[in-house]
Amino acid sequence: MTFSTFTSIFPSAAAVDAIAQSESVRDDKSFLVSKDGSFALGFFSPGKSKNRYLGIWYNKTPAQTVVWVANRSKDSSGVLALNKTTGDFQLLGREKTVVWSTNSSRKAQSPLLFLMDSGNLVLKDKTDENPENFLWQSFDFPCDTLLAGMKLGWNRRTGLNRRLSAWKSPDDPSPGSFSWEMELHAYPEPVMWNGTKKYLRSGPWNGVQYSGKPTKALPLLNFSFFSNEDEVYLMIDTVNKSVIARTVLYDTAPFHRQTLLWSEPDKNWTLYVGYPRDQCESYGLCGAYGACFVSGSPVCQCLDRFRPKSPERWKLNDWSSGCERRKALKYCRNDDRFVRYKGLKLPDTTHTWVDNSMNIEECRAKCLSNCSCMAYANTEVRDGGKGCVVWFGDLIDIRQIPGGGMDSQDLFIRVSASELRAKGEEWKMGVIVAAAISVLLGMVVVYYYSTCKSSEGKDNEGQLEDLELPLFDLPTIAVATDNFSLNNKLGEGGFGPVYRN
Repeated sequence: MTFSTFTSIFPSAAAVDAIAQSESVRDDKSFLVSKDGSFALGFFSPGKSKNRYLGIWYNKTPAQTVVWVANRSKDSSGVLALNKTTGDFQLLGREKTVVWSTNSSRKAQSPLLFLMDSGNLVLKDKTDENPENFLWQSFDFPCDTLLAGMKLGWNRRTGLNRRLSAWKSPDDPSPGSFSWEMELHAYPEPVMWNGTKKYLRSGPWNGVQYSGKPTKALPLLNFSFFSNEDEVYLMIDTVNKSVIARTVLYDTAPFHRQTLLWSEPDKNWTLYVGYPRDQCESYGLCGAYGACFVSGSPVCQCLDRFRPKSPERWKLNDWSSGCERRKALKYCRNDDRFVRYKGLKLPDTTHTWVDNSMNIEECRAKCLSNCSCMAYANTEVRDGGKGCVVWFGDLIDIRQIPGGGMDSQDLFIRVSASELRAKGEEWKMGVIVAAAISVLLGMVVVYYYSTCKSSEGKDNEGQLEDLELPLFDLPTIAVATDNFSLNNKLGEGGFGPVYRN
């Protein structure tokens, strides 16, 4: 949050970056300032409120920009000091009640609370020589702001969920309606929530970027994703480390998530990107199998080979009922087909299964073998595509990626084989079958002629009795003719084209 009425001016004598066992931070009397002067920790009152909170803010900006609050749900003036019994630093209220604590799982021999240049408040053991070995850190408990170096995501081993939640208002830092987190399932993805309802998805990470992100749309920012058995998280940093940026969640529209850059000439924060960028980012706007396109105003269209479930509501721009297949999947068939779709944000990945060792052909076979599998794709686009993700149930929250989606994954959606034939593929198949018959007859004639030449002295009746006509299946013929290549075509007869093998 930013408040234009505050100027960060403190007595230089109080500018220390850490407190140890016998030291404290008191309201209106002391504070911490990071070594390079970028961040400060102390007590403040937000906006027009007179309530007091312990927080961290940018120290060099003329307007107080708070990035973290300790006691965000309960105001209190008091003192931040060490509890020598537990080894934690605690915020004590006026009546010496504990309002907030670092609550470390381990006790330090020589506790030190230290404000880093990154804006991270850490609890360390002074006797520990490892500078990255923190007993507790504020970066694990973000509020409404994501800074460079902060993780949005999960510690899988401890169950810690590092998520953002908006302030209720500029006067109240307690959690509001909007939150942003990494949704933890087989194919994790960042999701914004409005209360208990999904509001916006970024799409899963495809090895280069998030699926719903326009290609090279934000050149000043570096988005990253990390996942292993211990952790899964995203990070946002600036490409140029001298640029100061922060990503903030707000309860107020139009942009509930904003990335802001500090403009030194203007001495102010400027909006770099805000979300949602357009109405197409509204979760599930087009229902199942509907894709949102931005053409002046958002428009929902059913994917090819699908149709609106409710044409009447669809005409009124009520797309929530979504789409259905033109030809239903009547039962599980091994001859079901998959249609490839390009340039789309991948569907909601809540109901997915992932195997990062599979190739795309193995992925197709896996999906085809399960009647509940409706689509599949590579998990990554790097190295020509690798890994396998399959979707179960209806596909929700699809959109056309602005700018074409050069780094998007191909999505293969299951359809009935009869639907493909209904769209004209039966003509193509008929041509292939006719060509196969022609090739087969031609091969029979050649075989018959060569047999006759090699059997001189036999009568015709005996020759016919000894002749066993060869049978060739379609794959064999396709290989023999180089998939019916024009280079192998000899000409055409009454039954169609004739090929040489």
